[in-house]
Amino acid sequence: MNTVSSATSLNAEANGRREFFTKAATAAALVVGAAPANAVRDYENIEYLGGGSIADLNNANIRAYLKMPGMYPTVAGKIVTNGPYSSVGDLYKIPGLSSREAEVIKKYEGKFTTKTPSPDYVIDRYNNGLYR
Repeated sequence: MNTVSSATSLNAEANGRREFFTKAATAAALVVGAAPANAVRDYENIEYLGGGSIADLNNANIRAYLKMPGMYPTVAGKIVTNGPYSSVGDLYKIPGLSSREAEVIKKYEGKFTTKTPSPDYVIDRYNNGLYR
């Protein structure tokens, strides 16, 4: 009789835990499901992040300069580490910029623009986690 009583007690305890965790999981799913997304999905300047023919000096990733021979990695590295820029002309004020590097920038000057720096993109300008 004592064994039957213990088994019944354990089953009730297991059922109570199961019910508790089911309710907790359901509540957590409701909370997580209702949370807003923090990602910027409709960034108005997305075309200037490197996918088009014009690159935004303040937000484009270093890899955007791969399409411009002579820019990557040295000149591109100087550009992304010395921003933000208020105009394209600010590029010529980069400390340590050589005359050869200035010539390369001049060659592509028409392919640059300056938009307001966006924290969502500025954080990954130099190292975006893509490795060879």
